[in-house]
Amino acid sequence: MENSTDMAQNLSLVFWGIAFLIVIYKFIRSVRLVPTQKSFIVERLGRYHKTLDAGFHAMIPFFDQVVAEQDLKEYTIDVPPQECFSVDEVNLIVDGVIYLSVIDPAKATYGVTDYVFAAVELAQTTTRSIIGTLVLDRTFEERELISTKVVEELNLAGANWGIRVLRYEIKNITPPSSVQNAMEKQVGAERQRRAILAKSEGDKQAKTTMSEGKKMEMINLSEGEMQRSINEAQGRSEEILMIAKATADSIRKISQTLTMKGGEEAFKLKLTEKYFTKIRHLADAKVDVIMPGKIQNFDDWVKNLGF
Repeated sequence: MENSTDMAQNLSLVFWGIAFLIVIYKFIRSVRLVPTQKSFIVERLGRYHKTLDAGFHAMIPFFDQVVAEQDLKEYTIDVPPQECFSVDEVNLIVDGVIYLSVIDPAKATYGVTDYVFAAVELAQTTTRSIIGTLVLDRTFEERELISTKVVEELNLAGANWGIRVLRYEIKNITPPSSVQNAMEKQVGAERQRRAILAKSEGDKQAKTTMSEGKKMEMINLSEGEMQRSINEAQGRSEEILMIAKATADSIRKISQTLTMKGGEEAFKLKLTEKYFTKIRHLADAKVDVIMPGKIQNFDDWVKNLGF
């Protein structure tokens, strides 16, 4: 009997000891320190109660329980390569990467079983459907369009999942090897065409520049010749005007001299002097000269000239 009593007491002590440890553990677990960019989901008696943000929190032991922890930092999720068919029936291998973050921890816990898996699957199906509407050449040009459409679809679904997709980037679009070879040949031909076009444009520009230079040279020469002719004409005109002016001044001075007293005799004397000077020069040059019959008739000869 005593052994049975001792055993019962020992079992009782063990039971109460375990119960005490459980109570202590529950009290310890009821105090939570939530790190920054983390959220804890708390259920009370099996139902959602509240979301614990960063900081110190105390819960009711045995009633409140943390059932999930959500990381609020931005995720980078790889989208595995998948086969996609373009509208012209070309098989493409496409992969990408999703950038998302949790904005509603409660919806991320209860709205979907695994929002990461769901986002990846939706991104793949959306990518396949968009590429199915594009021809091969446009799939390489419309990366931004594909990314925008995938982000729109993910955010529509993400509103119920408590997530927000920040962006989706396509990493690779890989066509079959035969298509790659054809594209490389096409690119090479296009580069050669651009090189030929650039060379022809360069030759055309050079010829145009040379012709423009020759044209400008001819224009400059003609303008220079025209200006020279104008200058010569103006010089001759000014020379004629100056001679005419000087002649007019001389005639005017002569007429003024002739009207003065003794002017006529002085003018005759000047003419006589010039006449004999000219005769002397002609004689020195051995030129036959016709002289008046009588030198004393020189005055009559001068009168006959109109003086």
